[in-house]
Amino acid sequence: MKRSQVNDIIRASDDFIRSFGFILPPFAYWSPDEMRARRGKIAGIVDARLGWDITDYGQDRFERMGLFLFTVRNGLEEDLRRGGGMCYAEKIMISRNEQVSPMHRHVVKAEDIINRGGATLALKLYNSDAAGQICKTSVVEVATDGVLRRQKAGDVLRLNPGESVTLMPGNWHAFWGEGGDVLIGEVSTVNNDLTDNIFAEPIGRFAEIEEDEEPLHLLVSDYPKFLA
Repeated sequence: MKRSQVNDIIRASDDFIRSFGFILPPFAYWSPDEMRARRGKIAGIVDARLGWDITDYGQDRFERMGLFLFTVRNGLEEDLRRGGGMCYAEKIMISRNEQVSPMHRHVVKAEDIINRGGATLALKLYNSDAAGQICKTSVVEVATDGVLRRQKAGDVLRLNPGESVTLMPGNWHAFWGEGGDVLIGEVSTVNNDLTDNIFAEPIGRFAEIEEDEEPLHLLVSDYPKFLA
């Protein structure tokens, strides 16, 4: 992806998020220079990888396969391992109309995926087999706002605004906006996007950025390069 495209997506996404009354935290709007100037005080942002996250999964076709994310808060894996402390994370995301976030599962993370507004959120769901691969035969059971729902492997679950689904580790899922763009909330256990995303196809989690202009704001994937 070109940096100019990333900058445009940030601007449009911020407008879309604000249209639903959701306001990002102040650090979202710091420039790269401001982040560098504050580097000694923002370990809690940088180490937890809070902030902007725009991915085309390395496929260079964002409109068809991609996702906008902003990590608002993220806890500590040490707390999760010991079972106490900051064991949670929160993201706000945008899935565009027919823009697929490809089939994947998590090893550790359990998550609530919430349709916060816009169009319908569609999710294709599978269980894992004993080897952790997609099971195309077993019935999928998930909780939707506390109500257990059963469906065939590979069926599509559709969530209207206000509805949510709880996905546990091992639940394979792909999702997209249906009929328009969707604002998505994610509330989960501690999030590690470097190690806890297992994709069905050999793709990358982060975009490769071509620097054709200066970054408006840094992506979480920019932190090692710009804030080392």
